Amino acid sequence: MVLSSAQEHGTSLLLLEGGLTAIALAVAFGLPRLGSTWFSPIERSLGKLARSKKLSVFVVGALAILLRLAIVPLCPIPHPFVPDDFSFLLAADTFASGRLTNPTPPMWVHFESIHITMKPTYMSMYFPTQGLALAAGKVLLGHPWYGILVMTALMCSAICWMLQAWLPPTWALLGGLLAVLRLGLFSYWIDSYTGAGSLSALGGALVLGALPRFMNKARSRDSMLLAVGVVLVGTSRPYDGILLCLPVVCFLAWWMRRGKNRPTTAVLLRRAAIPLTLFIAAGLSMAYYNYRVFGNPTTLPYTVNRAQYAVAPYFIWQSPRPEPLYRHKAIRDFYERNELDEYKKIRSLSGFITQTLIKATSAFLFYAGIVLLVPLIMLRRVLLDRRIRFLVLCVFVLAAGQLIEVFLLPHYLAPFTAAFYAIGLQAMRHLRFWNPGGQPVGKTLVRLTVSLCVVLAAMRVFAEPLHLRFAQWPGTGWMHYWTGPGEFGVERTRIMATLEQLSGKHLVIIRYSPNHEPLNEWTYNAPDIDSSKVIWAREMDDAENLEIIHYYRDRSVWLVQPDTKPVSVSVYPAPLPIR
Repeated sequence: MVLSSAQEHGTSLLLLEGGLTAIALAVAFGLPRLGSTWFSPIERSLGKLARSKKLSVFVVGALAILLRLAIVPLCPIPHPFVPDDFSFLLAADTFASGRLTNPTPPMWVHFESIHITMKPTYMSMYFPTQGLALAAGKVLLGHPWYGILVMTALMCSAICWMLQAWLPPTWALLGGLLAVLRLGLFSYWIDSYTGAGSLSALGGALVLGALPRFMNKARSRDSMLLAVGVVLVGTSRPYDGILLCLPVVCFLAWWMRRGKNRPTTAVLLRRAAIPLTLFIAAGLSMAYYNYRVFGNPTTLPYTVNRAQYAVAPYFIWQSPRPEPLYRHKAIRDFYERNELDEYKKIRSLSGFITQTLIKATSAFLFYAGIVLLVPLIMLRRVLLDRRIRFLVLCVFVLAAGQLIEVFLLPHYLAPFTAAFYAIGLQAMRHLRFWNPGGQPVGKTLVRLTVSLCVVLAAMRVFAEPLHLRFAQWPGTGWMHYWTGPGEFGVERTRIMATLEQLSGKHLVIIRYSPNHEPLNEWTYNAPDIDSSKVIWAREMDDAENLEIIHYYRDRSVWLVQPDTKPVSVSVYPAPLPIR
């Protein structure tokens, strides 16, 4: 991967954000009335728009789409570059072709890859919802990324809609706009195909937005939206969805037993008809999908692939699995060096504390960066605030659930995104009324915080000419901050495009160096491998290399070495016959 000079040597955007936040704090205390004449008209305009709740929700979603499309010349449609990307795109291509899965290819040992199940069928190991969204983008709009774009816009709209049920309308609109700036323009949720973050955040927002509305008026519409949200989180991030649904179910049960506005049992049964129908339909669909892909209706996604390849468990009390038969060093390195080492770190008391702090820091950096941490100086008041007490409880349940997990990436927390925004905005509301020494320090600080979010978004758009540097890949640092993956994946995409323009069919054999980074995986293919114009295969021993070359004897054979700089592409040397 060739990085631009700005990315290699420029000023860190994270460091710049920290510096600007410090300046904002100093200005708020030193010049607490700065900019009042500029900010007041803007706030009145936002308040006027916010009074139309439906229009606010629409505007937030439309802005998410229009702004992201407007910056495509500077921040182009992302290339797939991590294992999750290719796994979800395999699901998307499979669904777009009208199939639920694919037969195991004859030369499957050459095509094994991370997060791909080869047996009993050839398919992504993940739950199908993200793949369906990508497939819809490909079929309806011409590219899978447009499915991500639409899901992210719906997520931003749903966050605004959810906030309207918990906070005053102006603050709900502000939350939706911040979601556009922080998640909808540059995060890896929009700039990759990984994790189903937008989709599960959309589901969580629907659950948390429909809950108070249903408890207030018990409308069928709200019960249906709550059920849709449950299905979305259950078929995208099931464990995290359970952590969200557990307090919701308990709260509903308490309300149905003791709530003041509880409707009659007959009304509740009628309102439950549509959700129950939806749950049954979703359950039967998942069972059929599991049967077709994994051979058994009760065998869930993840389980087959993890049983075949993984050593490290997901939860800290579990023991490692016996090492399976690995046919490729890169795959072994991923499951042992990347995953098992992480598991070993968290098993001791000191390691548990250290890893927990790292996970918490990663989550805060992704969802708040540095600038949005400022309102959390009002956290004590927020924790005592009855308005959002239930949402705070939900976050405590999430924290308890994540303490027992070995791994944490930001999209694991996605179902709770709307709750995070509600808590942060409520902290802003308290901060706005903070007047130390009788000066409007809090109000100015809130205004400067929001302004910095806008300024930082503009800086990210022009990161290249401004020589700004952001988190790089390989590794997961880029997933922990809102800047997104940048130019990653360009080389593989370029080679693929070049070979597709050549006449005939092609077989690309991948040769990694001994110190290859496992996340930099290149061996991924289309659903129908044998019919593909370009096939990517792993280099194995001479006998197996000769076998695949003979099997695809009608193809030109190329050797690609991703770990050289620049990436090396050459005609594959003919292997000697095995005697």
